[in-house]
Amino acid sequence: MAGARMRPAYPLWVTGPCAIFVAVLVPVYWHHHGPANFLWFSDIALFAVLISLWTGDRLLPSMMAVGVLPFEILWMVDFATAGQLMGITGYMFDPALPLFLRALSLFHVAIPPLLIWMLVRQGYDRRAVWAQTLLAWVVLPASWLLASPQDNINGVYGPFDEPQTLLPPLVYLAGYMAILPLAVHLPMHALLRRLLPGPVS
Repeated sequence: MAGARMRPAYPLWVTGPCAIFVAVLVPVYWHHHGPANFLWFSDIALFAVLISLWTGDRLLPSMMAVGVLPFEILWMVDFATAGQLMGITGYMFDPALPLFLRALSLFHVAIPPLLIWMLVRQGYDRRAVWAQTLLAWVVLPASWLLASPQDNINGVYGPFDEPQTLLPPLVYLAGYMAILPLAVHLPMHALLRRLLPGPVS
């Protein structure tokens, strides 16, 4: 019985490589970027996917689909243009960064199909919109407090690479926290609820 409980909820051919990848990524990112880097929503999505692959939890992938999937798709589109469209993946083409470090960021490409596969397989949990909003309201202030403006983790200092200067920093952060659920979470919730109906619990 103990062995059965240790088996992942999803096939080992996907759960195993994901676990190995995270085990490699965490110490490398910690060394090169520091612990605050794990506050990125994309990194949180990676950890959420791994947890869900092992446990079969439906809420976590639903939350990541509501709050992170749109940004991961934008990352992929920008990457396809070599970072020329929006500039968010420009670092992937910077020869000054180690190739191995840049290659680890390719997990952004895997997150969208994994999330969609998990949602199709398990259904969409409608609690996700509120849970993801609460998570964002914790992660965004933490990103502001624990990371530098130059890192601009999750865009808490400005919508692009450089910190914005039009508004006081805390006013911008508060506005961002208010707008994100309205502009991203609720529309994604409505879309996923329509496309992928699923039980609440």
